[in-house]
Amino acid sequence: MANFGSELKQQRNWQGIQLEDISAATRITVRHLRALEEEAFGELPGGVFNKGIVRSYARFLNLDEHATVSAFMDACRRSGVRSHEEQEWSEFAENVSNQRGKRRNSDLWKWAGVVLMVLVLGALAFGVWWWIRHYKIVAR
Repeated sequence: MANFGSELKQQRNWQGIQLEDISAATRITVRHLRALEEEAFGELPGGVFNKGIVRSYARFLNLDEHATVSAFMDACRRSGVRSHEEQEWSEFAENVSNQRGKRRNSDLWKWAGVVLMVLVLGALAFGVWWWIRHYKIVAR
């Protein structure tokens, strides 16, 4: 498909179908259907919903769903709109980066806690040892 939106519109008009008919059958708002035909991808809900909308539209027009979704993804890339997968991967990479920074800080706190616990246990052991030794001396 050379121009994704105009191809969809041309197919729809060739079959004599109104956007309202597609909307009623697929439960996709006319606004979203029009956004597809005008290639105003920023007006679509985003994520996996976009592929579902394109799939339903293609199914209603008896078009190849896979080819139509593929053409939609190409049109999104050409228009500069990031796809759902690209957004997921960039969010994933950002989260990993943030978690690694937090992990280093939390590792430092874990080791500080371990050292503090060893010191407390050592002080407690020393206190018990001193008390027993002192008690034995006083008891004699």
